[in-house]
Amino acid sequence: MVPLTPDQSKKSGVGVTPTPAPFLTPRPERRRTDSRGSDSNSNHHQQNRDKEVNVQVVLRCRPLNDDEQKSNVSQVISCNEIRREVSVLQSVANKQVDRIFSFDKVFGPKAQQRSIYEQAIAPIVNEVLEGFNCTVFAYGQTGSGKTYTMEGGMKNKNKDLPAEAGVIPRAVRQIFDTLEEQNADYSMKVTFLELYNEEITDLLAQEDQSRSAEEKQKKPISLMEDGKGAVVVRGLEEEAVYSLSEIYTLLERGSARRRTADTLLNKRSSRSHSIFSITLHIKESSVGDEELIKCGKLNLVDLAGSENISRSGAREARAREAGEINKSLLTLGRCINALVEHSSHIPYRDSKLTRLLRDSLGGKTKTCVIATISPSANCLDETLSTLDYAHRAKYIKNKPEANQKISKAVLLKDLYLEIERMKEDIRAARDKNGVYIPRERYAQDEAEKKEKSERIEQLENDLNLSEKQVESFRELYLVEQKMKLDMERELKDCMINLENRNKALSELQDEHGLAIAALKEKESIISQLKTSENSLLQRAKSLRVDLQNASEDISLLFDKIDRKDRMEAENQSRVLTFGSQLDQNLKDLHKIILGSVSQHQEQLRSMEEHAHTYLASKSDATQILETKVGKMSQTCSLGIAALRQLIKTLQQNVSSDLEQMNATVSSQAINVENVRILDAKEVVKEIQSSLSDQKQLIDLHVRRQEEGLQHSLVSAQKISSASMNFFNELHSHASKVMTLLEESQIERSNQLVNFEKTFKEQAEKEEKQALSNIAAIIANLTSKKSEMVSKASINIQEWNLQHNKILQQEMSSMQQVSNHAKKDMNEYVEKVESHFTESMISSNESKNVLESAIDECAAQRDWIILKDYGKMRNHR
Repeated sequence: MVPLTPDQSKKSGVGVTPTPAPFLTPRPERRRTDSRGSDSNSNHHQQNRDKEVNVQVVLRCRPLNDDEQKSNVSQVISCNEIRREVSVLQSVANKQVDRIFSFDKVFGPKAQQRSIYEQAIAPIVNEVLEGFNCTVFAYGQTGSGKTYTMEGGMKNKNKDLPAEAGVIPRAVRQIFDTLEEQNADYSMKVTFLELYNEEITDLLAQEDQSRSAEEKQKKPISLMEDGKGAVVVRGLEEEAVYSLSEIYTLLERGSARRRTADTLLNKRSSRSHSIFSITLHIKESSVGDEELIKCGKLNLVDLAGSENISRSGAREARAREAGEINKSLLTLGRCINALVEHSSHIPYRDSKLTRLLRDSLGGKTKTCVIATISPSANCLDETLSTLDYAHRAKYIKNKPEANQKISKAVLLKDLYLEIERMKEDIRAARDKNGVYIPRERYAQDEAEKKEKSERIEQLENDLNLSEKQVESFRELYLVEQKMKLDMERELKDCMINLENRNKALSELQDEHGLAIAALKEKESIISQLKTSENSLLQRAKSLRVDLQNASEDISLLFDKIDRKDRMEAENQSRVLTFGSQLDQNLKDLHKIILGSVSQHQEQLRSMEEHAHTYLASKSDATQILETKVGKMSQTCSLGIAALRQLIKTLQQNVSSDLEQMNATVSSQAINVENVRILDAKEVVKEIQSSLSDQKQLIDLHVRRQEEGLQHSLVSAQKISSASMNFFNELHSHASKVMTLLEESQIERSNQLVNFEKTFKEQAEKEEKQALSNIAAIIANLTSKKSEMVSKASINIQEWNLQHNKILQQEMSSMQQVSNHAKKDMNEYVEKVESHFTESMISSNESKNVLESAIDECAAQRDWIILKDYGKMRNHR
């Protein structure tokens, strides 16, 4: 078996042997048509066909450079690596507007090359080793750190990777380290091309000394497509590599030939796009008698930066370069937009860059985009454009497929053809004595020898330093061990505290569950209380309506009382006017009586001489007059008694019959006045008649009636005094009636005030009582509901117990039935078995009887045949 990995010992020796030529990478179509591939590989290929994977987008923000720091340029970018977000601080119309973009991974200005590679690129390199095609390309503004991210520092003097090493040298180191750890047979080829002004140049092509400088610099290569739509770079040379140093040398050689220029934005600005490709062929364990080769390819793309011509200061040729760069990047942006929008037409053919990246954008390749931006406020427009394109690229979906594995026989066939071709080249080169090797290879071997000797010396010095460091590290180790013990003790304490906290947390969770249950019960009670409260509110509204009706009735009652008060005032004024008129009339009567008395006195003086004679003759008339006066006094006494009785009845019925009392008083007063007037008129008429009679008699009996006149004068004086006393008593009784009326009115008003006060107190008491009744009703409702709930729960428990008892009874009855059925089944089986045995015995017996009967029949048949045969013979 021929190993794929060349023997490195052949390269070091006295005689310098030529480097083995690399074998050609098989075409994808040839690998598909190979019928000798394994079935498992085809099944795995079929499973991965329909899996879609989004393009991974990683964002990196560079720090401010020296010029930006000196000019105090403000930063408008904020990176959150944990949340994988980028915030752009932007002011629009004097308002702060922040835009936030999210990506698969975000690295801030302080991020190191190593962390970026390990987190974002190392998994992709592992996918290449598994047989996938993968692409990593950097995209961003000029001067934002694309080339630094992809290349960085290649190697230092000790051939170790420096901290500034970029994606390409770290990917190469990871590939070689992984293959050496696996101890696998492999072959590796690399290509390095440049796309400048839409022309492809091979950066690894050998220089021909006979050509001019321009021809050395440019070796354009055509871009073609095969019959199946795959892009093929015709004329691109593949360099086989066997060590890290060879790849680093090729990288340095290609980077040195790459076109760069000094602009205002970047002192070493890349003026072209570059694609560094690594193709791996790794031998896998054999399947049966056949060995398989898996193929993986890694494309590392460093795009030229987009730039603003007015800001970069590009002129003439540089301006044309910037235009071509921007044109190809705009075509790339259009392809990204079309892929995100699932457009039917993707403009790949508008630029050679998009044609080269066609399989990486929407094809069968796993792709990672590293978007680089600047935090400076001067580059805000370009930064926003880069963020928009990168954010859209997240939604591009590829369908990665592992490359189909090929058999070793096919690969060996290609190798043999390549070896024959190389032998022909060697024969053509050996026209002279000795062996011809390229001058570059000889100088490279000499330089490697010198570097190895220097490396040995440096390693010895490093060994001495490392021994000293080991001692110091041993002391640090002992200190770390002590700290570790302390930390373990603290960890144990923390674990104990954690267990206690977990127990407390579980208890709190239980309490929380109980509290939630209690809260639910309270919520149900509150809902029930709300319903009862609504019913109580309805009841309160009805009570309020009743209170409003009562208040209206009270207002009507107060209006009625006011009307009664007005009527009482009117009656009082009428009584006062009646009293004053009565007093005036009495005074006038008194004056008239006094005048008449004086006239009588004068007449009596003239008649004294005749009175003595008249008195004797008129004693009967005097007696009659006295009876009449007695009747008059009796009527007055009866009127006073009626008035007194009326006053008593008025005092008793003031509240209810005030109007009737006033009418009665007025009627009685009018009656009394009429009676008095009639009596007075009768008295006056009788006096006038008696006077006329007396005049006639005086003429006849003057002397006889002097004594009688004197007695009549005395009686008249008594009558006047008695009438005056009567009128005074009547006035006093009237004033008493007025005072009684005033007192009754005051008492009535007091009663009304008391009634109002008692009504208000009663209303407040009733309101308080209603509120207490409402509270009692609510309490009664809650108590009733709790009693109902408790009764319901008790009933449910009793029903559960009864139901459980019934279920147990049913289960016991079912068990009994099953036992009886099992018993009956056993008995039936036994009966069937006994019947079967009996039937078998009877069948055997019947079989024996039938066999015996058949035997007898056969014997009889034979006997009959023999008998007939004998008869026939005898008959013959």
